[in-house]
Order: sequence, then C-alpha cells, then structure tokens
Amino acid sequence: MSRIGRLPVTVPSGVDVSVDGRTVKVKGPKGELSHVVAEPITVETNDGVLEVKRPDDARESRSLHGLTRSLINNMVLGVTEGYEKKLEIHGTGYRVLAKGSNLEFALGYSHSITVEPPAGITFAVENQTRFSVQGIDKQLVGEVAANIRKLRKPDPYKGKGVRYAGEQIRRKVGKAGK
Repeated sequence: MSRIGRLPVTVPSGVDVSVDGRTVKVKGPKGELSHVVAEPITVETNDGVLEVKRPDDARESRSLHGLTRSLINNMVLGVTEGYEKKLEIHGTGYRVLAKGSNLEFALGYSHSITVEPPAGITFAVENQTRFSVQGIDKQLVGEVAANIRKLRKPDPYKGKGVRYAGEQIRRKVGKAGK
C-alpha cells in the first residue's frame, strides 16, 4: 500500500466535502475547489474522514493513489488556511509597487513589467523588495510565484534578481585575476 495514499484525510468543521462520481468538491470559509479523480481511484466519505482507495496493485493505480490523496488534502488545507509564497527582490534599483491588484516591477530593464493576478490569486506588498502571492489553490500559487521569479532569475555572479524568501543562491567566482 501507498504510505501516503492510505492515510485518511480529516475534514475540519466548517468544510463541506461532496463526492459526486469522479468529482470531489471542497467548500470552506476561504472558497471552493474541485478535482476530477483519475479513473481507477475511488474516494469515500465516512464521518468527516475521506478515504482514497485503489482497486488493485497495478503500477498506474499505485502511482495515482498517493497523488490523489495529496491533491485532496491540499484542497482541504487551501479552503481552510490558504497558501502563500513569499518572494524577495535583490539588486540596486530593483523594486516592486502595488498598482491596484496588479504588481509593477522595475527589474533593470528599459521598461517596467506589470503582472496581473489570475482569478483566485492576490498579491501583498510588504515593502519595495518583499512581496507575497496568496490564494487557496496550492498549484496556482506556486505557478504564479514561479512565473514572477522567471521575470529576472537570480544571477549566480552577483545574486541580483527575484528569489523566494530564504532561498540560497549558489554564487560563482567569476573571472580569475592574473
């Protein structure tokens, strides 16, 4: 058995989970998420606990078992607590500004870059060099944060660019002097 797949998903109070065929819908205080479960996997609800089961030990069933349980658990955590990715900007003149719900970046290019949040995502700016991406969908929060980091990846020589909070950049030496 999958070690992760066999763990039950506890549903906290205030969260409503409905299983309709292959679709699992989770509704909580922060919003609503849904997921379509892959073919051989089944989801059952018993007294505020979700159990993810697989029919056999085929390779595909085993691989989808833990994945499905993790995705459903992430949905339950998302609608109760939400997810947040914190990012930092390093570099002289590099900054971020909040323009309404959008973010405007100055990252050393000849123009400023404006990032609009997709549905379900909000941005919070702490100061000119620190900001965060927040939402209830873990996958979407991570994707938006990765796309923002991609605007100016951290440079291995000087360390300038957009990075996750607490991320360590491997620095290179550069040219060796004679």
